[in-house]
Amino acid sequence: MPSGQPLAGCRVLVVEDEYLIGDDLDKLLTAAGAIVIGPVARLDQAMDRVIRDGFEVVVLDINLRDEMAFPIADELKRQNVPFIFATGYDQGAIPELFADVKRWEKPFHMRDLVADIAGLCPKIRPA
Repeated sequence: MPSGQPLAGCRVLVVEDEYLIGDDLDKLLTAAGAIVIGPVARLDQAMDRVIRDGFEVVVLDINLRDEMAFPIADELKRQNVPFIFATGYDQGAIPELFADVKRWEKPFHMRDLVADIAGLCPKIRPA
């Protein structure tokens, strides 16, 4: 993989309802070589993508237009798809079932996400 593209070929779904954050994530992950799907801003649309399409990693906001995204997290766990919560909520708002899921609290340094996503992407992480 090119040194400037630590996410080369990794399919990442971005589920984020805040336009500027979603756009920044899209640009950052694309520049890092990821194949970015989204950002998807609505719970029903995101669930449809999760069920229908294949992803290596998902970046998931917890609150999507006043709907909690935990049903998506449940489905991702069921499919064994790794994901990261990108949220303004603290750890106490996240059900114990998801205690093992990395949580990035907004505002966050987006460039730091790349290393965590690379660590989750099966195409990139060492065997």
